[in-house]
Amino acid sequence: MGTPANPAASLPVARIQSLKQIVRSGARESYEAAIAGVWTDLRTTLHRLEALAADPDEALARDDAPERLGGLQYSLHRSAELVTGLEPPLEAETAHGELAEALTDARDATAEIAYVLDVDDAEAAKPYVYEWRGALFRVRLAQLRLASPAPAATAPSGVHVRSVRRTLLAWALVGILLLVALGLIAFALGAFAGTR
Repeated sequence: MGTPANPAASLPVARIQSLKQIVRSGARESYEAAIAGVWTDLRTTLHRLEALAADPDEALARDDAPERLGGLQYSLHRSAELVTGLEPPLEAETAHGELAEALTDARDATAEIAYVLDVDDAEAAKPYVYEWRGALFRVRLAQLRLASPAPAATAPSGVHVRSVRRTLLAWALVGILLLVALGLIAFALGAFAGTR
């Protein structure tokens, strides 16, 4: 009763568990390798989608366009799921979230074009093409941001801190000297007024 009737049925679950262990280890190298794998699979898909979006009059008018888009849409869906399943390092969380969202948006925009082509023709899909191109561009932009995340703010260097300290000290000395000078002037005026 404790053993499954079909041992091969638990094989995908075991693979998923081992992938989770690799990805969730928190090591930057594992995350980068996983993202590189996603991009290896996604590169061809994006190229094909961008080629279709670049010349929608001809590409979307083909009889097989809805089926082609359906396959490419599934590839975007699979990539979005893989990215969502990864745990990014702290410095890449924002860019990682942008990538996951961009992939989902590109998948949805591709599905929208495929649906319109399925129920109507290429002419009816034209109003959606610009949004579709924008969604595909956003995936590329997210990839660039993830490849080169914004540098973290660094603490001021020791030279800069010493320079600020010296400036503050100089102003403090100027202030003290002014107070002393005003005190001497007040004393002199009081002494002069007292002699009359």
